[in-house]
Amino acid sequence: MYLQSIASAFPPHVLTQEEVWNCGIRSQSPAMANLKPKSLALAKKVLLGNSGIETRHFATDDPTTLFDLSAGELNQLFEREAPAMAENALSKALEEASVLPEDLDGLFVCTCTGYLCPGISSYVAESMEMRSDIYLQDIVGLGCGAAVPTIRSAHGFLSANPDASIAVVAVESCSSAFFMDNDLGVLISLCLFGDGASASIWKSTPGQTGYKADHFHTLHIPKDREKIRFVNDNGKLRNKLHLSVPGLAAKAVKTLYEKRTCENAHVLTHTGGRDVLMAIEKTCCLDTIVESTEVLRRYGNTSSPSVLIALEELLNKGATNDNLWLTSFGAGFACHSFELNRD
Repeated sequence: MYLQSIASAFPPHVLTQEEVWNCGIRSQSPAMANLKPKSLALAKKVLLGNSGIETRHFATDDPTTLFDLSAGELNQLFEREAPAMAENALSKALEEASVLPEDLDGLFVCTCTGYLCPGISSYVAESMEMRSDIYLQDIVGLGCGAAVPTIRSAHGFLSANPDASIAVVAVESCSSAFFMDNDLGVLISLCLFGDGASASIWKSTPGQTGYKADHFHTLHIPKDREKIRFVNDNGKLRNKLHLSVPGLAAKAVKTLYEKRTCENAHVLTHTGGRDVLMAIEKTCCLDTIVESTEVLRRYGNTSSPSVLIALEELLNKGATNDNLWLTSFGAGFACHSFELNRD
């Protein structure tokens, strides 16, 4: 399965971390009034300190209102913004690959920050006037790690349908899953996550990038499920995030990294956060994971699209690497990887 093109999209509203602190956390929102002084101090430390993040995109003109929206209003936000971001990214990727929407035979979409039935793929297929016989698959429940297993599903479809042209979209409206209370994991999540989407086009024949996807691996550690997952709290998605996650992620990534087929493969990872990237670098004996670090700086943790946004970052720089190794991880606890190699 060969990568033809890749493109990302983000909501237009951007805030620096300092602006999030000044107009968001310090706002007069009723939800803010319930924060303890210790919680405010932690949020200030993360937002105004060295988090590795400078800016984040939000699918709303006024992030201060997000903390007071009802569960229904948050889902309406997701229903409005997630398909729009997905379509925006996919339109760019299709144009770059010189593929028309009606030429697609399959559309695979992953997300974890909201729920629609039918899924996002149905809305995107309708809006972009794709064929009525296109195969649609929506993958939910895999958290931040969803992009790689979604690509693996697309790989299986192409193996069975070698003449097909398919698209993979990872999209997250993290704004739609913001939750406010004094829990440490909740507070850190509010300081890290941003909205975005990544779309890629794949065929069974070589494309302009020259990269072929192969060598997929997955690691599941269900005993650590409660350390990083969404829970339902009165209809809202509430993120659980344990302090041990950076070390847990690094250990899992190393297990899969040791299965790579090329010793000198260039590494791209889910951004996670500054501490996560640093732990992976140390555990796997890597230099700075340049593209993932840059994506974290500009967009924060965009959840599932982040590793693919890092891939786009590398390709836009004119990648000279013949071998790439990509990994994503998150809820489950689960970790996934695959390789992109030039023939």
